[in-house]
Amino acid sequence: MTATVLPPENLAPTGAGVQRGRLYGGIAMIVVGLYGVWAFGLGSRTSGVDTRFVLNLSNATGLTLPDLTFPAGPVALVLAVLAALCGAAKLALPLSGRRNAAVMGVFLLSYVLAFLVWAAAGQSLNLAAVLEATVLAAVPLVLGALAGVMGERSGVINVGIEGQFLLGACTAAFTASLTGSLWAGMAAGCLAGGLFGLLLAVFAQRYLVEQVVLGVVLTMLATGLTGFFYESVMQRDSITYNQALSFPDLEIPLLSKLPLIGPVLFDQNIIVYLAMALIALVHVALFRTRWGLRTRAVGEHPTAADTVGINVIRTRYLNMFAAGLIAGLGGVWLTIGLNISFNKNMAAGQGFIALAAVIFGRWSPVGALWAALLFGFAGGLSTAVQPLQTPVPTSFLTMLPYLATIFAVAGLVGHVRAPAADGQPYTKG
Repeated sequence: MTATVLPPENLAPTGAGVQRGRLYGGIAMIVVGLYGVWAFGLGSRTSGVDTRFVLNLSNATGLTLPDLTFPAGPVALVLAVLAALCGAAKLALPLSGRRNAAVMGVFLLSYVLAFLVWAAAGQSLNLAAVLEATVLAAVPLVLGALAGVMGERSGVINVGIEGQFLLGACTAAFTASLTGSLWAGMAAGCLAGGLFGLLLAVFAQRYLVEQVVLGVVLTMLATGLTGFFYESVMQRDSITYNQALSFPDLEIPLLSKLPLIGPVLFDQNIIVYLAMALIALVHVALFRTRWGLRTRAVGEHPTAADTVGINVIRTRYLNMFAAGLIAGLGGVWLTIGLNISFNKNMAAGQGFIALAAVIFGRWSPVGALWAALLFGFAGGLSTAVQPLQTPVPTSFLTMLPYLATIFAVAGLVGHVRAPAADGQPYTKG
């Protein structure tokens, strides 16, 4: 019996693709940066006034930092110019790999900070609260990105992360409300996500369904199922089936007293700590264990992996089930992690942002973490900036994480390469 694999697409960046990505991305970044120079640095809102950044949460009990006050106009101008220079560097220099990702990260961060300086001109902004909102917004993105990394490293594109979020959130809220146990809700939410990930793998590998289309269809199925269940059961008796519940915060001694990052990172509930642990666990397992070596072999060259005795299909099934468990935990966070009752389509596209974090993070758990934090930072801005009453419409502020995602992924066109067998079903003939 011989093993065959369907011919994979050529996923290596081509010279023409690199040139087009560098040209279009660089021009777009320069234009956006120059707009920031005009609107943020030279605008009337920042003229002759100061911006004050508060560096402590209101409930901070440990070491504190003094507030940071500076002239709004010059600082916003410098940050916007830095964003434009990132675009010029991308346009002029043959950046590739981590350097290109670093330039994109500096561009997004400097532009967002310029916007914050402009938005808080003449007022004060609690930067510690923004960082806390960043962490809270990044938790599901981190978990979804880890799920995407585990799937794609073994050759399965997990476009169903959004659906796994919804099923995990719905099942967790329903089970926790019905049983009165948050732990039972967490277990049920993770299991729902794991079974959904396994379902995607079965259709992709056994029935050879195109994986991107399959992920979108299954996400629509999850959206419909959870929406129907919410309207027919949970909404009619929310006290019994859809309570707002949450794990209590667990303060880590000493670490929670650190200035700025202490209460932000080390005074959270158990799901935040589980997300931190999973980042380290998946990274070590993927690059330092036999399982990780086999997973990467299956994702890069399944024929060779099969030749040396690795069961390709079983590996992909197990990885997708584990990925679904992690994504289900991301859904758990959306309800009993945040003390919010379930509502229809509450994932709001975060599963697709997590998939973009996989690409931006170059299919690495640590890279996906930084990408998720970047997108989470953009997502936390709408909450932080709305009280400042800026001229920017609220509806536009809610678009920031999606705009950041578009710019980040577009800037990597032609610069990253997925695992060679990613998205390619494997058959033995």
